[in-house]
Amino acid sequence: MRRRNFIALLGGATAWPFAAHAQQAMPVIGFLGAESPDLFAGRLRAFRQGLDEAGFVDRRNVAIEYRWARGEYNRLSVLAADLVRQSVTVMVATSTPALLAAKAATTSIPIVFLTGGDPVEMGLVPSLNRPGGNMTGVSNLTVEVGAKQMELLHELVPKATLIALLVNPANPILADALSRDLQTAARTMRQQILVVNASTESEFDTAFTTLVAQRVGALVVGNDPFFNARPDQLVALAARHAVPVIYPYREFATAGGLMSYGSNLADTYRLTGIHTGRILRGEKPADIPVQLVTKIELVINLKAARALGITFPITLLGRADEVIE
Repeated sequence: MRRRNFIALLGGATAWPFAAHAQQAMPVIGFLGAESPDLFAGRLRAFRQGLDEAGFVDRRNVAIEYRWARGEYNRLSVLAADLVRQSVTVMVATSTPALLAAKAATTSIPIVFLTGGDPVEMGLVPSLNRPGGNMTGVSNLTVEVGAKQMELLHELVPKATLIALLVNPANPILADALSRDLQTAARTMRQQILVVNASTESEFDTAFTTLVAQRVGALVVGNDPFFNARPDQLVALAARHAVPVIYPYREFATAGGLMSYGSNLADTYRLTGIHTGRILRGEKPADIPVQLVTKIELVINLKAARALGITFPITLLGRADEVIE
């Protein structure tokens, strides 16, 4: 056994009051996912990387029990309850629907969350610095960047007076918060917002048909695990209907989308893994501050722009973190 792993094992064993002997069963992470594992392979690698940085390696000194809702958010409460029955050491919930299910399922098992909303505003924790209770985690504050996404679209397509927002009604807390934020930003820029819904793949087609019928000038795709797991489908629909779209993550831009503005998903999953490792080493979630991801990336895809007949202003290109040719 390598020295570093041996030290990690000793550190973990002394941290838990109930783990007095190295021979006892290793701790178990209950990972609650709103989507499917095959759609999140890269993010799971980042999560395990964060665990590794904290001294825990899957199947070596920690076990991970996965539960996947596969896009059916109404299954999350049952899956969370199953993890509670398994007496997992810590639960990890990497979306707002998943963390709400985890929160309802237990008040004693530590929960590490990853959410795009404000954890205080959502009532998850009373304070970011001292979350209290059994929850802590990472927030990439997707809702807060919505106004900036509107500004970027306005700069790119200034003649567009009607902007659409795609949200998932099955994720109402995040959808409502994003709708309110963009409505406020739209009034400032003298634009109108049309909210369109989709919670199944077939509803994507219906949503884009509505955009064309309403002569929408551009679209903001809201942050939602169901959307984030299907960048290829959304990008293809946007190209087919010639709709300029701004997306929440770079994965959409690398899949051929026009542009994205948001945090780096791999970084947020890695930070979630680090937070989980801290709890496994004995820290209490009540004492671990919620980490806000403040680094935001602007990614521009010039190939997509050419297909739409759009020219990015030099000022916008100069602010991009990445330009895809």
